Amino acid sequence: MNFVVQTRNLTKTYQGHDVVTNVTMNIRQGEIYGFLGPNGAGKSTIMKMLTNMIKPSHGEITLFGKPLKHDSFEFLKRIGSMIEYPIFYEKMTALENLELHCAYMGYHDPNGIREALEQVGLENVENKRPKEFSLGMRQRLCVARAIITKPEFLILDEPINGLDPAGIKAMRQLFKMLNKEYGMTLLISSHIIGEIEQIADTIGVIKSGRLIEEEPMDTIKARNTEYIEIVTSQQRKAAMVLHDKLGIDNFKVIDEQGIRVYATDVPQSTISKTLILEDINIESIDRKRTTLEEYFIKKVELDQPVN
Repeated sequence: MNFVVQTRNLTKTYQGHDVVTNVTMNIRQGEIYGFLGPNGAGKSTIMKMLTNMIKPSHGEITLFGKPLKHDSFEFLKRIGSMIEYPIFYEKMTALENLELHCAYMGYHDPNGIREALEQVGLENVENKRPKEFSLGMRQRLCVARAIITKPEFLILDEPINGLDPAGIKAMRQLFKMLNKEYGMTLLISSHIIGEIEQIADTIGVIKSGRLIEEEPMDTIKARNTEYIEIVTSQQRKAAMVLHDKLGIDNFKVIDEQGIRVYATDVPQSTISKTLILEDINIESIDRKRTTLEEYFIKKVELDQPVN
């Protein structure tokens, strides 16, 4: 298995305080890696170290199979990135900004700029200045700048921030297309966890500067518990029926009207029928699986830093 990125004990210290601590992560060639963590967890700092914008205090980074050194810059031609707030030359048009980017990247494709603008939905605003753009439009322009050179490795820090639902959907489709059709490897951070769940092959969870988990999405989905969720205004009576009539002990009361039954060996139809026969009003009953958002919240709340 080839890796685009491997880090070993990656650490960054500012004024005696570790903001990233002993991070060992592995990003496989051709995958979409979803990077999840609360604000301030160290995601952007790691992304900056991967692009040599800042230097690690300790640890090692390997990119495309070669060690990243202080004077390594040639590899940047193989990477596209947007990290933190997008910055442009505000008095230049969107088109001029992208032309300048292509010039210092040594990229020459007459159709490349217009293709990138079309891919992010900005095909009609190339002559406008970024200072006239909304936050969402700036995000789109920054993504266009990151993908214009068709990089092998694409680093995107909160790329859907400021986009409306239609824009988020369009970006999701774009990222999938870049991955499947161009073979790009993507590292994407986002606070919209449901979006990461739909596109990521691997999830890395970072908390307080430490990578507390790195797992394939399929493994996480297989591990997450399936359950039957019941919504009823007669929650206490329903709980008694589950216990006394059906012999179910493995359930949890989750709010004022919700019950989650984890004993999935008991058919949903049996539970529903029994509750109805006991004259319990059921607003809804559905078979569900723990979402990535619930899984993530549990991890960052419960996991302790590992040494």
